[in-house]
Amino acid sequence: MAAAKIFITNKQKKVKIPTGTRMLVKRCCNAVLNHEKFPEPAEISVSFTDDKSIRDLNSSYRNKDTATDVLSFPMGENGEYEINAETNACILGDIVISMERAVEQAKAYGHSLQREVGFLTVHSMLHLLGYDHENGGLEERIMREKEEAILQDLGLSRDETFTKKI
Repeated sequence: MAAAKIFITNKQKKVKIPTGTRMLVKRCCNAVLNHEKFPEPAEISVSFTDDKSIRDLNSSYRNKDTATDVLSFPMGENGEYEINAETNACILGDIVISMERAVEQAKAYGHSLQREVGFLTVHSMLHLLGYDHENGGLEERIMREKEEAILQDLGLSRDETFTKKI
């Protein structure tokens, strides 16, 4: 499997991005692609934003006038992706993470910000690959099991991060 090209931008000023966070996001994206045995080179855009910006996006694209922790904007459908003509990479889509919400959730769940950003990245990457949990049932269970397996491989499993801060 070819490594993914991950474009990361910080579009907010409310939360200082901790050292190592960008590398963590790249590791998470690649871990999902490896776990799913994604056969092609891939490109993913990841943006860190604040609650107001993610609320605006959520309102515009999902008609939900509320802030959320992460949004996924897949560029593919049914395993078919647009190809970057210059790199021959599959353009998987965009991930937008509210760093304000990530900090709040890390505190609420009693784990590190790194674990929370890792979870949000893995969760969103699975959405980019076509997984969904919105309807519940088996689809949600499959997605949750994949999330935990990948996070465990990364050393970010729920059990490990409750006992130590990364």
